Amino acid sequence: MWEVIKKYDKRWHILILALFIAVAVILFRNNGISEKEQAPMLTTERMLQEAEEKQKEEARPKMIVVDIKGAVVRPGVYEIKDTARVNDVVAIAGGFTKEADQTKVNLAAKVHDEMMIYVPARGETNVSSIDSPAISSSESNKVHINTASEEEILRLSGIGPAKAAAIIAYREEHGPFKKAEDLLNVTGIGEKTLEKIKEQIVVP
Repeated sequence: MWEVIKKYDKRWHILILALFIAVAVILFRNNGISEKEQAPMLTTERMLQEAEEKQKEEARPKMIVVDIKGAVVRPGVYEIKDTARVNDVVAIAGGFTKEADQTKVNLAAKVHDEMMIYVPARGETNVSSIDSPAISSSESNKVHINTASEEEILRLSGIGPAKAAAIIAYREEHGPFKKAEDLLNVTGIGEKTLEKIKEQIVVP
């Protein structure tokens, strides 16, 4: 009788061991599949995180350097965020002096790196307030497209109120024009219009 019990007892041990091994194999395989499935998910998540971080980095304001001269309390070179406007630079420089001709300065213009802002005194003539060197006599009657008022821009051939407003809106949003061809980016300005006004404007 005892021999029979021992015989069955051994069988139960073998059965339990086999069952344990089977469960272990199944769990191991499931774990392997899970890791394989998770790998592309983790890679995609990492790529999304990196793209989001890059986007945040690009959106973060950068520091630029501008030079402000003329009728301000503290003329000089200042470091400021690239999202700033001329008004912000004037404020950093201590504001206008009593002699400043504020009508000659576009305070809403966006600043850019290495920009030079000149604030003229009342009575000064033929002086551009932004990014302009000394003006020759041949240019004195031309329109400085980066600083001109709407009234001055309307003097250009083929430019009406809508186009003048579009030019001002574009330079305030994107900064000063670097070359005459940049005007083609303005709504309503085509090749023919540019040819008409090219000799009538001054662009740094």
